[in-house]
Amino acid sequence: MLTPERHQIIVDLLKQKGVVKLQELVERTDSSESTIRRDLMQLEEANKLKRVHGGAELIQGKRSEPSYQEKSAKNLQQKEMIAKYAASLVNDGDSIFLDAGSTTMQMIPYLNQKDITVVTNGVNLIEELLEKEITTYLIGGMVKKRTKALIGSGAITGLKGYRFDKCFIGVNGIDLHYGYTTPDPEEALLKQTAMSLSREKYIVADHSKFGEVSFAKIAELQEAVIITDKVINKYSEYTKIKVVTS
Repeated sequence: MLTPERHQIIVDLLKQKGVVKLQELVERTDSSESTIRRDLMQLEEANKLKRVHGGAELIQGKRSEPSYQEKSAKNLQQKEMIAKYAASLVNDGDSIFLDAGSTTMQMIPYLNQKDITVVTNGVNLIEELLEKEITTYLIGGMVKKRTKALIGSGAITGLKGYRFDKCFIGVNGIDLHYGYTTPDPEEALLKQTAMSLSREKYIVADHSKFGEVSFAKIAELQEAVIITDKVINKYSEYTKIKVVTS
C-alpha cells in the first residue's frame, strides 16, 4: 500500500472515531508498527493528528469543546493525582476559587477536613461541596449546558465581589506562545477575572493539554503555576511547574 493511501485511511478512521489505537491502524493498513509510527509522525508534522500513548487522536477545532461528561472520562488517574496535590496546597482559613471542571471536582474529597470557603462557577461541583459540608458560594450568571459552568456578565459581576487566597483553573490548551486557552471567550474572561482576584494562581491540567491551543486566551504562561502529571521540560523555562507522579 502506498504512503498516501495509508495516510488517508488513518485520517478517515480518526474522523470516524476521534481516537484510534496503533494496533488497529496496523491491522487496517496491513502494515508494520514501525511503518505506522512513521506515518503518524508525518501526519502530526502536517497537523493532521496528535500522537498519544498507544495511538493517535484527531486534532480538534479551536472552538470545539468536549462536554463535562467527556472530560470526566479522560485521564482519570492523572486527574486524581493532580487534584490530590492541588488540595494539599489549601490551608485552614483559605478562601479559594474552584473553576468548573473535572479536575477541580476531584479536589473536593481532599478538602473536607479543612476550614475553608469555596467560591465556584461550577454547577457540577455544588452537590459534592455541600455533601462535604464545605462553606460554599455559587456565583450567578448563565448556565452553560456543555460544561456546567456559569458564565456571562452576571457571573463576572458576582465574582468581583470576592477575593481569594488561591484559585484553581482548568484549561483546554497550554502553549509556549499562546499561553493558557479555552474554546469559549466568556469562560476565558471568567477564568481571567478569577485569576486577577487571587493571591496564588494554579492551573490544574494533565499532560494532554500541553501543545494545544484553543480559541480564547486566558493568560500568559508565567501568570500561574501549572500542576500536571508529566515532565514537559521546555515549559519550565517560562513558568513554575509541579509534576505529580503519585
